Amino acid sequence: MSVGIHIIADFYGVKEDLISKLEKMKEIFEDAVEYSKLSEISSDYYQFKPEGASGIILISESHLSFHTWPEYNLVTLDIYTCGTEEQAFKAYEYLKEKLKPKKIEENIIKRGNSIKY
Repeated sequence: MSVGIHIIADFYGVKEDLISKLEKMKEIFEDAVEYSKLSEISSDYYQFKPEGASGIILISESHLSFHTWPEYNLVTLDIYTCGTEEQAFKAYEYLKEKLKPKKIEENIIKRGNSIKY
């Protein structure tokens, strides 16, 4: 048994207009949290000049975060939750659907596997 799931992914080939400015990424990530029924505590975002953005949403179950490199059509993201795996994968699928990457490299890690119950 694990205490959480951590999805680490690199999305390649994402359209530059989706990831250049903070407003669109913020909307997509906030919607992913709501869609997957995770519990947002707070969030913080940053717009790089001239383009690119970073953001993190603190959820009671842990966090979601992203960094964008529009010049490479790249988004890197983390989804870490001690909620249900279903919620984590629901958020992940939502992000894939909205960002439509041409290629994905992902690592899925179950956290806390060595805890003795």
